[in-house]
Amino acid sequence: MKKIILDLCGGTGSWSRPYTERPDEYEVHNITLPDYDVREYMPPDNVYGILAAPPCTEFSRAKHFHGKGKYQHNFLQGLEGVSACMRIILTANPKFWALENPIGYLVNWLKKPQYIFDAWEFGHDYQKRTALWGEFNLPEKSVLDKPDGIIKFSRLKSRDISPEYFGILDRQTRRAITPAGFAEAFLKRTDKE
Repeated sequence: MKKIILDLCGGTGSWSRPYTERPDEYEVHNITLPDYDVREYMPPDNVYGILAAPPCTEFSRAKHFHGKGKYQHNFLQGLEGVSACMRIILTANPKFWALENPIGYLVNWLKKPQYIFDAWEFGHDYQKRTALWGEFNLPEKSVLDKPDGIIKFSRLKSRDISPEYFGILDRQTRRAITPAGFAEAFLKRTDKE
């Protein structure tokens, strides 16, 4: 029997791609707009795992700083997606679950994350601090010492952010794509459940 994985607010499906590439073992449901709205979604029975990446726009500190302190966060709007993901997680009661968001204001509601990582720790040449909350085995980082020349994600040229989607997806959507090295490491730890 295949293990059902829900990829909530999954966008391009980058986090769940390693599961999708193993169709004999996993059945992946990418619950994302425009086809699915997490606020209205009811999960099937026997969900094995949930990957949740609700939009980070309203929790981003970058919005505040790039707006020179004038950006007005709409936390209620942002929490709609987070609340919907948590409702699905509680309803499905999976073997593991993880909710991802870049380091920002979400810690005011979800408190201390179980895990924090940077893209460079999984072999990528940029820095993007990301937090995970949930019940999961901690992925093993493949790079322990920060290499020279690592660029902060906010300073990457637009063309260098998920270049395979350049001209197809806007900058903000490409910024949200989960690093492939992290996604692979997360799957490896899932297999040890």
